[in-house]
Amino acid sequence: MSSRYDATEELSGAEYLASIYGTEKDKVNCSFFFKIGACRHGDKCLRAHHRPSFSNTVLLKNFYLSPAIGQADAYDRLGKANNLEQQHFDEFYEEVFTEMERKYGPVEELNICENIGEHMIGNVYVKFVYEKDAEKAVQGLENRWFNGQPIYAELSPVSDFREARCRQHEISTCSKGGFCNFMHLKDVSDDVYERCYGGKGARYRSGRRHDRFYADDGYDDRRERDRNDRDRSRDRSRDRNDRDRDRRRRRRDEDDDFHDHRR
Repeated sequence: MSSRYDATEELSGAEYLASIYGTEKDKVNCSFFFKIGACRHGDKCLRAHHRPSFSNTVLLKNFYLSPAIGQADAYDRLGKANNLEQQHFDEFYEEVFTEMERKYGPVEELNICENIGEHMIGNVYVKFVYEKDAEKAVQGLENRWFNGQPIYAELSPVSDFREARCRQHEISTCSKGGFCNFMHLKDVSDDVYERCYGGKGARYRSGRRHDRFYADDGYDDRRERDRNDRDRSRDRSRDRNDRDRDRRRRRRDEDDDFHDHRR
């Protein structure tokens, strides 16, 4: 009679718990919250939801409001955006990406859910390159608003979005539709993706069109950014003027040397 070998049998208690943390075998910690950063049971979940003290990923809860959500057939139409819906999403994506990079630091990934379950609807995940920038973003977004709505930001345990994505949705059509508990991530247009993750110059120029971020006290962040842009422009102008002046001085010196030599 043969028995199947289980490598976990040789682990100590602490090692075993560490090996199953966040998996289906873990009876203490919620695997969905660990993978997705959200759980349909919320605070009523029988398993623990551990919010990290350090993470590269920031969750902006229920942040994206799709124009398709309020329609009666949203369940069927989700993921089949028409041109206007795609344009709305592209503008939102680019504006958020630009704001996060401009104020907090380089962004590795920006992922936006198109699920319609209450715990996932409109969730936006910003994965920064550095943990310190994610922490700075959570602190900086406190008491800030976007498009008339308060921003709720927190560090998320999600680090690998390959584990968080719904594979059925990636390949074809998910049998659970928009109420699936794995991420249905909305695709951004190729040109917007290129502007965001490609050339920075194009990205920063395009980020000025729609600016809906502002602070709780009504202070418009655009004024600060405009002032910073003007300061950078003046600095560049001064640098160019200094270089031109140096070149003119060198030419005069070279001409003087040439005439002295001829005399």
